[in-house]
Amino acid sequence: MELRRLAWAGLEIRAEGKTAVIDYVEDFAGIHGSDEPPREQIPSSPTPGSVDLGLLTHMHSDHADIAALERALADSAPVLRPQPATGSGEEIAFVEKTETALATSGLATEVIDPWQTRELGPFEVSALPAVDGFGDPQVSWVVAAEGRRVLHAGDTLFHGWWWLAASRYGPFDVAFLPTGGAIADLAPRQPPSPLPAGMGPAEAAAAAKLLGADLVVPIHYGPLHETPDYVQADEPAGSLEAAARELGISALVLRPGESISL
Repeated sequence: MELRRLAWAGLEIRAEGKTAVIDYVEDFAGIHGSDEPPREQIPSSPTPGSVDLGLLTHMHSDHADIAALERALADSAPVLRPQPATGSGEEIAFVEKTETALATSGLATEVIDPWQTRELGPFEVSALPAVDGFGDPQVSWVVAAEGRRVLHAGDTLFHGWWWLAASRYGPFDVAFLPTGGAIADLAPRQPPSPLPAGMGPAEAAAAAKLLGADLVVPIHYGPLHETPDYVQADEPAGSLEAAARELGISALVLRPGESISL
């Protein structure tokens, strides 16, 4: 199994000649409130039409780029996603644009609930419970292939399902866990929470420990999303490495575009 970290929270998985992508985003223009170029190198994209499976943890625009998926996916390739958000106006403000793009895209989408599993080519894919920092539906994904098992946790908050996840789907060779721990002050969710909208370094290390993961890799942090209304933890990757060492866990920092082989 080959794993390549993509931009922000994106991940590419290759096994038995097939490719899956999780939270694959190419277009980060405007994600930090302006049209200036991205503040971090965006890794090269998969060859158009070469991807066999798309997975979305949730529908925020920094995790779901429908146009990019349309370019990357092979014809009729499945896209697995969580339940749609319900409500109107500001209740669905963070997901409405992406949901509309997905509904009109023609992509072969399937809603997967937590604890469900699908076998798609060489990939056995399972959805795990997760909780979004803004109240929108989210899952985490377990992808198994070639005797290896990888967990990708989107930008979930810390929660109490880690033990069940480990019991039902472990052991995990690698856990890709959100580490930015951002405090957000965004218009559709007021008053703002003084607590992080996703896991920070200490929480990610603790989650990896509870999951029994052999290795933890930080995602969902860095200069692609740094604004006065989205303030990340200090040195997320280095802080995760330090927190992991204290818990006796191996950590590996992958820059966008870097790969590891299991």
